[in-house]
Amino acid sequence: VCACVEGHFPGAPIVPGATALAQDVKAHDAFLLVATAALNNSSYRRTVILSVPIDGDRHLGIIINRPSKRTLAELFPEHEPSKQVTEPVFFGGPMSQRAIFALVRRAETPGNGALRVMDGLFLGITANTVDSIIEQTPQQARFYVGDVIWRPGELKTELGDGYWHVMDADPDLLFRKDTQALWDELSRLARALRADAGYPVTPPRSPG
Repeated sequence: VCACVEGHFPGAPIVPGATALAQDVKAHDAFLLVATAALNNSSYRRTVILSVPIDGDRHLGIIINRPSKRTLAELFPEHEPSKQVTEPVFFGGPMSQRAIFALVRRAETPGNGALRVMDGLFLGITANTVDSIIEQTPQQARFYVGDVIWRPGELKTELGDGYWHVMDADPDLLFRKDTQALWDELSRLARALRADAGYPVTPPRSPG
């Protein structure tokens, strides 16, 4: 998987229908997906994904443990507010690679173009909302290029095939400064919890 950004300037559209999607989403808490060994030969190898339930049994996700080497200021040198953000932009997924998403901590929604992740945490998915977050609360946010989208029933099938461990999403974990060891830590924890719960250890099916 390679992160390549050529789009999203202030005011540009991000995802077709994104505003309607944000307004229609049900208020279910998001969760983490931790890749299992079944994905070792795929582009999702060793990924940790924040997955947000959306309408029609679909899910939108962002990979949270793949920082890039570029900042918002480097991507958008003419956009002054972007220079406030010194943290690297993260690679959020192989889809919508011309889009910037913003995960932000705040008590109230940053706008109609945001999905509720959980109490006090939102994911900005439209250009206007992301721009507002950059301009108003950049230090409470993390920014991502691209996303992952599951069509109706896809994630349920992947879970049944053993592609992912499912874990609670914790805000402090989502904003961890160094994410290099995050997959190892969560993968070990997920396997330990599964063993403690008495689940049999069965080899997952490989994609294909």
